[in-house]
Amino acid sequence: MERLVNDIFRQPAILLGLIAMLGLLLQRKNFSDVIKGTLLTAIGVSILTFGTDIIVSSILPLQSAFSSISTQGNAVVDTVDVIAEYGGSIGLAMLIAFIINVIVARFTPIKHIFLTGHMLFWMPYIFVAVAVENGMSGWSITLFAGMASALYFVVMPALLTPFVSKVTGDRSFTIGHPAGFLALIASLIAKVVGNPARSTEDVKIPAFMGFFKEIAIAGTVVLFLVYTVVGLWLGRDVMGVEAGQSLFTFNFMNSLKFGAGLTIMLSGVRMMIQQILPAFQGISAKLVPNSIPALDCPIIFNYRPNAVIIGFMVAMVTSTIAILVVNSLGIVSFLVLPLVVTSFFECGTAAVLAEGQGGLRGAIIGTFVASLVMVGLLILSIPIFEGTIAAWMMIFGGNDFSLFGYIANLLAGVF
Repeated sequence: MERLVNDIFRQPAILLGLIAMLGLLLQRKNFSDVIKGTLLTAIGVSILTFGTDIIVSSILPLQSAFSSISTQGNAVVDTVDVIAEYGGSIGLAMLIAFIINVIVARFTPIKHIFLTGHMLFWMPYIFVAVAVENGMSGWSITLFAGMASALYFVVMPALLTPFVSKVTGDRSFTIGHPAGFLALIASLIAKVVGNPARSTEDVKIPAFMGFFKEIAIAGTVVLFLVYTVVGLWLGRDVMGVEAGQSLFTFNFMNSLKFGAGLTIMLSGVRMMIQQILPAFQGISAKLVPNSIPALDCPIIFNYRPNAVIIGFMVAMVTSTIAILVVNSLGIVSFLVLPLVVTSFFECGTAAVLAEGQGGLRGAIIGTFVASLVMVGLLILSIPIFEGTIAAWMMIFGGNDFSLFGYIANLLAGVF
């Protein structure tokens, strides 16, 4: 059972390919269409995943550079390998949570099914760590993580659905990603202070800067500027520049990699949308009536590509300044590191949904507030995981991982 769960649920391409196949079979499509839809869905998800991995690899040197200055404070270190020691509990918790999610979608007004494959794994990973930190063992870890994950899979995408629909113009999907709380914060702020009449996509760019209309080019330029500033600040040795390579070349090549990753990722998003959404109609019509998929956050990037870049820029600048202030004042006992990955994916998503509520102004102000919340959530959650996954959280936290980890820790203390 554990092997089956890991082979399917931890492989987004396989999971969504099988979901597409089920939907097409329920629609009684012919053999050729079923094979075509299944494989194109799996290929699209694979392309999206490859693009995402390239983006992460292009910005991790920034994270590593900041981590290398940990001698200036108390570095966070993981002491328990949660995956190695509790992998079985994580896998079974995934299965329990997914089954509960499908049952809820079938018999209640909450009609989404959480299908972001890697997040089906990482959310139970967080809750298993919480259980371990609170001294649980055996089946209590599995049941606690399974129930907590099910609660997350059911609640957060449902809260995001109206904000996603505002951006897409329909109710074909929602977001299943730990960007949820930051996106809600940004969207609610944008609704109050924003101006929907002026979109991020309507920003007038001078003719000589027309290349910024291409998201891959805009992303490349923005990341190159970030790399340049950080590189000049920390130096080539801290940045990990190889001997014989200039800092300029190192920065430029990582920025090009980022742009390539964006292009690949968005290509995969388009292919996946073209296949999974029509195929899912079979499940919605026959198996779980009126249901919609909750998918990975890059699926929303195509709708407001400028907002993604704006959100990334705002989040990087705001959160880095806030973190420098926190570290310099000694507000916490550990060194807080800039959240580069979260700034792009979570705050990029937050900016898109905020733009749907309040246009350009809403995206900027909403993401500004969300990025401050991001730093606060990270600081709040690190002490909870100091014996398990604190170092992992320092790179990928500041989002729903941190928030729901904190809430789960409170519940674990009660029970």
